[in-house]
Amino acid sequence: MGFFDTATARTPRLGTWIKLATVESVDIMASAGFDFVVIDLEHSPLDLSMTARMISAASAYGVDPLVRVPDHQGSTIGRILDAGARGILVPRVDSAADAERVVAATRFPPLGQRGAGGTSRAGRWGLTPRAEYVRTGNEDVVCVPQLESPAAIDAAADILAVPGVDAVFLGAGDLSLALGVGMNDPTVRSSLERARTAAAAAGKPCGAACVDAASAHRAAALGHQFLIMGNDATMLARTAHSMTEAFRKQATE
Repeated sequence: MGFFDTATARTPRLGTWIKLATVESVDIMASAGFDFVVIDLEHSPLDLSMTARMISAASAYGVDPLVRVPDHQGSTIGRILDAGARGILVPRVDSAADAERVVAATRFPPLGQRGAGGTSRAGRWGLTPRAEYVRTGNEDVVCVPQLESPAAIDAAADILAVPGVDAVFLGAGDLSLALGVGMNDPTVRSSLERARTAAAAAGKPCGAACVDAASAHRAAALGHQFLIMGNDATMLARTAHSMTEAFRKQATE
């Protein structure tokens, strides 16, 4: 079954970011009922070794492990896919040419330029027949460019038309920074709507980040087929703050 096969605008797939360097974060999010996790190598101190352990833990729980890569380098993407990632989110994809390079890094020849590493976890340590290893890599790996700049929004239709682009993820935070306005500014909202329209026209899923259940419901109502709600670090921070504040407030009453 493909990653997005069970997703619809009414019942999108639900994931969360993993930023803390502990496998227990993946355990907790899996037991909480998330459909997938996104291990964040762009905005965290995580390294490849910890990422590989997290991928293994998520897979054992039946939760799809995606990885947000820090760059477009084929060497980075190849090692993450060899570690068994279900797919990648790729920041700063601003053009069809960017998308073509990223897709090439995720697919084996003749579809791309990914090198064969069948003795890795992705190839069951050399036990998966070569033909199946190549087929799985070319057909089952999910490639999701992030659209998070005015240039990316303008090029959304061209990016979505690139073979091998399975979906797009809308980065509202970076888009608002690039535009020099707040995240709720009409310019940001209209830009995101243009990208959603392009995704719908291409028949490909479109994802968004959400801070809580209320914003996730709003994003689902806009037609997003996958949502990334919260992250392990902020969940821990908010719970810690709310518990200490509640205790101290009650102690002074």
